[in-house]
Amino acid sequence: QVQLVESGGGLVQPGGSLRLSCAASGSIFSINAMGWYRQAPGKQRELVATITSGGSTNYADSVKGRFTISRHNAKNTTYLLMNSLEPEDTAVYYCNADGKNTRGYRWDYWGKGTLVTVSS
Repeated sequence: QVQLVESGGGLVQPGGSLRLSCAASGSIFSINAMGWYRQAPGKQRELVATITSGGSTNYADSVKGRFTISRHNAKNTTYLLMNSLEPEDTAVYYCNADGKNTRGYRWDYWGKGTLVTVSS
């Protein structure tokens, strides 16, 4: 009973910026890690960035220095600020989170994705 809803995707020109949001709701006691993954046409889903409850981050080499992941724990929300976007960043971006529900059971859910298109 956890839902992840992404928002913020859209069309942006190369070199532009976009900010994605992912809000978790439902039977949440705690969230461990939250992250963003993406899947381009004809490719496998790949990790973009993750952030732990303590604020430790991890980025794919392809986005280091351009993307910044953050989270607002009180809102159960993670953000992905994407700067200097390139056409190669075009993909459906999926939010992922894992944690525990109020009964202490672990959960791991994915959002439905939001499309980011980088094109002139």
